[in-house]
Amino acid sequence: AKGKRYDGRALDEFRPISVEYGVTKNAEGSARVKVGDTEVIAGVKLSVEKPYPDTPKDGNLMVGAELLPLSSPDYEAGPPNEESIEVARVVDRGLRESKAIDTKKLCLVEGEKVWMVALDICTINSAGNLLDAAALAAVAAVQDARFPEYDGKSVDYKKLTDKRLPITRMPLSVTIMKIGDYLFVDPSIEEEKVIDSMLTVAITDGGKICAMQKGGDSPVTIDDVDRMIELATAKAAELAGKLKR
Repeated sequence: AKGKRYDGRALDEFRPISVEYGVTKNAEGSARVKVGDTEVIAGVKLSVEKPYPDTPKDGNLMVGAELLPLSSPDYEAGPPNEESIEVARVVDRGLRESKAIDTKKLCLVEGEKVWMVALDICTINSAGNLLDAAALAAVAAVQDARFPEYDGKSVDYKKLTDKRLPITRMPLSVTIMKIGDYLFVDPSIEEEKVIDSMLTVAITDGGKICAMQKGGDSPVTIDDVDRMIELATAKAAELAGKLKR
């Protein structure tokens, strides 16, 4: 009610954000994102695969997220839990629905060979707002990716070319939290545990909404959604400034 947060921030204030590119040599593209104490690494692997039957002229996109036990005492080793599945699907939806990558340009031989873009997201430290951190890391890793050499038969992963993924736009996700009548961004772990509802909004660098994900147990009104989108749009422009152009 006084406009102050658990850690002293304003309601619309993110924790300090940093984006580091090329953090691993074994991926074709990678990035580390820190949002306060939350830390996420995303990596892109490119391989030549058969296209999906319903999209013979398009390359493939696959997103996976692993919430590592080292990043939080709440995570356990084993099959993906609901939270890791949600992180992967929200990131995937933002990239896919925005058409961030021109998948037509990933086709090598129609119906036979296309490039597969496999995006892996791993948590290093979970301290709140994994959705936004993962989405930002994913876009940065896609920006960083370079194609390996391919002679038409085999891929040489030891030699990366200067050719980059055909990126058409950058979708940025901002999650708006609601407690009572108050909206705020970038929740800490303590805040996440007591929210009423949340809305993750994926917005392109052109300002268009491409995906949304509702969370929390309480409903939101149309007016709530309008306010959430307005705040998310403003903060997406701020996040865009953290990425390479």
